[in-house]
Amino acid sequence: MSSTESQQPVAAPADGLGATPEAQSSPSPVTPPWATGPEKPSLAYRITSSPLVLSAAALIAALIVGGLLIIFTDQRVLTRMNYFFNRPSDTFEAAWKASSTAYAALFEGAIFNPHGETFVDKIYPLTETLTIATPLIFAGLGVAISFRSGLFNIGAQGQIILGAIVAGYIGFSWHLPMAIHLLLVVLGGVIGGAIWGGLVGLLKAKTGAHEVILCIMLNYVALNLVLYLLTTPGFQRPGSTNPISPQIDSSAQLPKMFGDSFRLHWGFVLAVLAVLLVSWMINRSTIGFRLRAVGANPEAAKSAGINVTAGYIIVMLMSGGLSGMAGVSQISGTEKVLTGDVAASFGFDAITVALLGRSTPWGTFWAGLLYGAFRAGGVAMQTNTGTNINIVLVVQSLIVLFIAAPPLVRAIFRLPDPSKTRKAKRHMPAARKAGATQ
Repeated sequence: MSSTESQQPVAAPADGLGATPEAQSSPSPVTPPWATGPEKPSLAYRITSSPLVLSAAALIAALIVGGLLIIFTDQRVLTRMNYFFNRPSDTFEAAWKASSTAYAALFEGAIFNPHGETFVDKIYPLTETLTIATPLIFAGLGVAISFRSGLFNIGAQGQIILGAIVAGYIGFSWHLPMAIHLLLVVLGGVIGGAIWGGLVGLLKAKTGAHEVILCIMLNYVALNLVLYLLTTPGFQRPGSTNPISPQIDSSAQLPKMFGDSFRLHWGFVLAVLAVLLVSWMINRSTIGFRLRAVGANPEAAKSAGINVTAGYIIVMLMSGGLSGMAGVSQISGTEKVLTGDVAASFGFDAITVALLGRSTPWGTFWAGLLYGAFRAGGVAMQTNTGTNINIVLVVQSLIVLFIAAPPLVRAIFRLPDPSKTRKAKRHMPAARKAGATQ
């Protein structure tokens, strides 16, 4: 081929397939699907991804499973299942009646009884719910504070007992004017619980012992201590062989809010004030900031000059003091006497209340009301419908299960996972930068 032929330009085909690379436009960068979307989440997304909605979904899921247990343990439903394929409507009708009747009785026993003859009978269930919720709120706040500070306090049971022991002894042994007597009972209960909780914090800070083991052991010590004291002359009721103390003086009792027709006392108002105080302390005060810093990262808090050792002791003192107030509400407000069962299961239920409330003061408050409603309405449910009260315990346990497994709840109700969104947003700038350089 001659040199003149080799220098002649080659015409591009009409269809453009032979165009040179320079003539073609560079492809636009491809953005991954997870990197697209609005910078600011929508209102619906923020609502469905909130912890409150997740807790509500866990409650609904627990009630659904509890309803299924009620259905499959109801004799009428089981009888109609024998001819299910002949008349399936009978089975579904009986199943709906069994579950709806049980939950309706639970509501009537916890909130409002429309069948009551008087106004007192109608609202009595609500006052019972508030009465039972009072120690749960106090103890739940104590557990929530420890959770926020990185400590797993499961010793509220023992702290309630110690608060009740000190408050009860002051209540039936000292005879003082009401204003002074009641104040000393409250202070004694707070100090008793604080000492028991502070002992855990001290051993944790000084020896490195695990707080869970310490709390479990001190719970046993407190339970056996109160049983022993109730057999001694200083605590046992004169003339009685039963392990029960004398009744505390009327000057040491928390006044009732609505008269003798109800058990609700002013301890509930103190519980609301405690919620306000704890909320301010955690979110607004310097000590609350330090405790949250210790809970988030003890090493970083120590590097920032925060005394982690003192933080452990302080938080357990406050946690124990609040649990001691639960003992005061039992002794001075509800029971009026000291027994071996004064703490019931409030200390262990407080753990669930704090978890359901997401370790926040107001979340714990509403969770305490919910559990108070379960305990108050469970008795009415069993009495009116014959449903075993243990179903309520199953529902409470299922709530804990679902709260401890957020991915399961999100999968059931198709709720978004905010952690994945945050992770995607962290990768978005790098992805966009990489696409711009392509």
